[in-house]
Amino acid sequence: MAIKKDYSIRELELKANDIRESIISMLLEAGSGHTAGPLGMADVFTALYFELLRHDPQNPEWEERDRLILSNGHICPVLYATMAHAGYFSVDELKTLRKFGSRLQGHPHREFLPYLENSSGPLGSGLSQAVGMAIADRMDLGVASPRSFYCLLGDGELNEGNNWEAIMLAGKEKLSTLTAIVDRNNIQIDGYTEDVMPLDSLAEKWEAFNWHVQEIDGNNISAVIDAVNKAKAVFERPSVIIAHTIPGRGVREFERKFEWHGKTPNKEEANSALDQLRTLGGKIKSESK
Repeated sequence: MAIKKDYSIRELELKANDIRESIISMLLEAGSGHTAGPLGMADVFTALYFELLRHDPQNPEWEERDRLILSNGHICPVLYATMAHAGYFSVDELKTLRKFGSRLQGHPHREFLPYLENSSGPLGSGLSQAVGMAIADRMDLGVASPRSFYCLLGDGELNEGNNWEAIMLAGKEKLSTLTAIVDRNNIQIDGYTEDVMPLDSLAEKWEAFNWHVQEIDGNNISAVIDAVNKAKAVFERPSVIIAHTIPGRGVREFERKFEWHGKTPNKEEANSALDQLRTLGGKIKSESK
């Protein structure tokens, strides 16, 4: 595989910071899109693409690749930015986000880019897609399959009943190759999740459906890597990682504010955000020496 996988944690933190800078720049260029979720999930995506996934940007159709299914498609700026930094396409193309004719639509379209495993837009569908893929893979290759399936989904979309049907089926089928990662940032477009439709105790709900459950700091790259590796060592049931993240991570004006779920920064806000992220990047570099 062409992707390097021997980065230090500091190097991965710097990559996540670079990805956040790209997210701000592409949202400013687009003039629309989602800010809080993509910034909050940059550490998870960095850990996946630069350390955990079996994939090859030079051969995106590699048959034995792991499958990453994005259910909450509105956070696609972090997916696109991470793919670009991983070498799937030029970072310059990120400037075309949401432009007419762009491959980088406001929700991912699987026919537009290599290594997009699913199209996503309607919330609540991604986990069902991932369950179907994992079942089909087991039918084709049995327990010897080299592939892992990762479904990333938001906490707000767990309001959708379709998710719980998929959770129930995956638990019944003991899909050990499937790992769900929930972005537990406690916000959704209408407000804070516990005000709109309370979810806790979320871990107990998943456990009741026969899932192996871990709760972690989703902005700690070491914790993400450790949790995914633990999930891969579970052979009798599917796994879920409830990743507690800070929406808008890295930009103090955006952090933990549900108003930034679907809001895009203007030029002044973007410049302030980029200044903060560059300062953070400099701090990470100095700490790595």
